[in-house]
Amino acid sequence: MSEMEKTQGTGSAAQKVLVAAGRVLISLFIPFVAFIVLYGGFIFLRDSNAPQGIIAAVAIIWGVGGVALLFWVADWIVNRLPMNTAKKLQPFVFVGPALVILGWYLFLPALRSLYLSFFDARSQEFVGLQNYVFAFTDPKMLESFVNNLMWIILGTGGAVGFGLLIALLADRSKFEKFFKSLVFLPMAISFVGAGVIWRFVYAYKPPGEEQIGLLNALVTFFGGNPQAWFTLRPWNNVFLIIILVWLQTGYAMVIISAALKGIPTTIIEAGRIDGASELKIITGILIPSIFTTLVTVSTTIIIISLKIFDIVFTMTNGNFGTEVIASMQYKQMFRFLHYGRGSAIAIVLVIAVIPVMWYNLKQFSKREGF
Repeated sequence: MSEMEKTQGTGSAAQKVLVAAGRVLISLFIPFVAFIVLYGGFIFLRDSNAPQGIIAAVAIIWGVGGVALLFWVADWIVNRLPMNTAKKLQPFVFVGPALVILGWYLFLPALRSLYLSFFDARSQEFVGLQNYVFAFTDPKMLESFVNNLMWIILGTGGAVGFGLLIALLADRSKFEKFFKSLVFLPMAISFVGAGVIWRFVYAYKPPGEEQIGLLNALVTFFGGNPQAWFTLRPWNNVFLIIILVWLQTGYAMVIISAALKGIPTTIIEAGRIDGASELKIITGILIPSIFTTLVTVSTTIIIISLKIFDIVFTMTNGNFGTEVIASMQYKQMFRFLHYGRGSAIAIVLVIAVIPVMWYNLKQFSKREGF
């Protein structure tokens, strides 16, 4: 190789190094600019005395535009890297922000709650496991455990059972979309909104007065006496669970219906040719074929039942024997200002939810959901 070729090779290598260094500097400069822009928007929203409409518009533009800018910058940086490295880092461009948000708003608060659970009400004196002893021995806490178990059994069983039944019946109807839309409609309502709606259903007036509650109006119409439904133990818990079933049946129906449509028709036709009744086809072919879907839907609703709070708080505030774990945690933390007990109950709730979430994710991974 001639000296000229060596010089050109050296110059080419030096040029590549300079280009790589330039890319790195630009990659560092762009996130810095993006951070300044986002931080400036945050300061404006925090300290500005501008009209509410302008602040709302800036919040929307800044929030959506800021997230889009962060994704664009991260993708731009990764694409400047070597191909093999870029391929490994590319998934984290999209997953990374979600993990950061989860870590900041979920993981770190959970660690802080775990730390506070070993201290007294004012988070000053170390009390060891005293708060956990309270969580597992206090009569109200034991009541909440029993009620949550009732929510899990009746709420999950009712939502999944009705969801399966409606999915099977709707698939055989010419008005399938219409009926499914009606059943799914409550999913658009928040738990608090559903509680407000059902307060009118269960509303009570003394005998002799006009009943504004739908249920008592029906009872008096047929000659019965109006009832204060929220005071009837333990049936008042059942009346609250009905709201959860009303809300979650649509979710269960949609997922189960999609799974039913994925079953090959040849299997069903073969069963009918062999003389199997419709009930036998359902119990022997359809349900076993969608068993993993039923498990996934059930575990999802179990998690909702474990951390149920909105319905109880809106309807009864935990009175008349309707306390649940989340309502007890809220009261200890924000009403009685006992941060140690509130944190301990929160940790107990997290520990109760983790196995169900782990099983749910395991089922997803088996179905190549991830």
